Amino acid sequence: MSKIIHFFIGLSLIALFGCENLGPEEPMEFELLDGPLDGLSLSEQQLFLAGDIAFNDDVFTVEKGLGPLFVGTSCASCHSGDGKGHPFNQLIRFGNNDLNLPSMLSFGDGRNQIQNKAIPGFEPETVPEGFPFSILVAPAVTGLGLLDAVPDANILALADPSDANQDGISGRPHYNIPPEFTKIRNNSVPQGNNYIFRFGKKAGSYDLLHQSVSAYNQDIGITSLYDPIDPFSGLEEDLEISTQTLNDVVFYLKTLKAPIPRNQTDPDVIAGKELFESVQCAVCHTPTLTTGFSPIESLSFKEFHPYSDLLLHDMGPELDDGFTEGNVETSEWRTPPLWGIGLSGNSQGGQMFLLHDGRASSIEEAIELHGGEADNSKAQYLSLTPKEKSQLIKFINSL
Repeated sequence: MSKIIHFFIGLSLIALFGCENLGPEEPMEFELLDGPLDGLSLSEQQLFLAGDIAFNDDVFTVEKGLGPLFVGTSCASCHSGDGKGHPFNQLIRFGNNDLNLPSMLSFGDGRNQIQNKAIPGFEPETVPEGFPFSILVAPAVTGLGLLDAVPDANILALADPSDANQDGISGRPHYNIPPEFTKIRNNSVPQGNNYIFRFGKKAGSYDLLHQSVSAYNQDIGITSLYDPIDPFSGLEEDLEISTQTLNDVVFYLKTLKAPIPRNQTDPDVIAGKELFESVQCAVCHTPTLTTGFSPIESLSFKEFHPYSDLLLHDMGPELDDGFTEGNVETSEWRTPPLWGIGLSGNSQGGQMFLLHDGRASSIEEAIELHGGEADNSKAQYLSLTPKEKSQLIKFINSL
């Protein structure tokens, strides 16, 4: 009888206090990276939801076309919660160590990414002996539509490839030839047949369709209309993802909201922001960019704060991975947006894995590994007092 009494007492408590008190509290919106841009229409919200399901819920199996070689089994396996990836699902790419040399790629289809996992009956790939290679950890994917909508002219206005102002910083855009299936942006500023690429660690992708097509093919082994070549056999195969689903994923990536800053009224955060600018971090990690026209109204003519100039910079010997990609030198990297960096641990198992290969376990360590064009800024950071360093780091964590 006592168990029955306890059961009814429990029901009474639930009715009195509500079920919400029996589980963990829902995270606040500013603690999450996922979620749509404000102002999407009903039809846009439906497209966003379809892309959300494809990106976060669809898991590929052998029956659905996985592999036979692959890196991950879903988009979310590398971008959990739309955040940074974990080294467990690292990407490995190989190729040249000199832009002046002819291509050293050994795969007949031009693919230069290792697929280090395999379905039963197949052997995973390893880096060909003697080839330089780079280890990469997947970036967060929030706010990408805003970055995509920045006009070329705005990016070029930040560039200084010959260091004309003699500040030691010479950012340049990555010009390359886009795949035929991409749609060239309005008001582009080309150089012959070359256009500004802006996505990826070395700005190796022109737009989000290019990025998504490559990720499905090289990360999961999934063929699409835009890349029907199986990365294992090198042969054209039946399509393993529909064009509609692929377009839904691209729309989802375009309309993910930007990370929401936190603790902006904290005196230490305010002081840290001033220090961030005074030690010249903001020269490359440009605080504010502006979009141009976009057919998605929520992206049109918006001011936003990614803390990136989308340009390539020489980051010195410590971050030189000996690997070129496109027309990018071995020590050059596109400035990664800093927004949302303080939430990185949420998607990385509670620990930070920063920089392109995840080698830095803290923001402080990442700064100390900067070199090349960042030498002067790093020296100024190292000369700060312990309190000032703490304030600057607190500001970066708040973005």
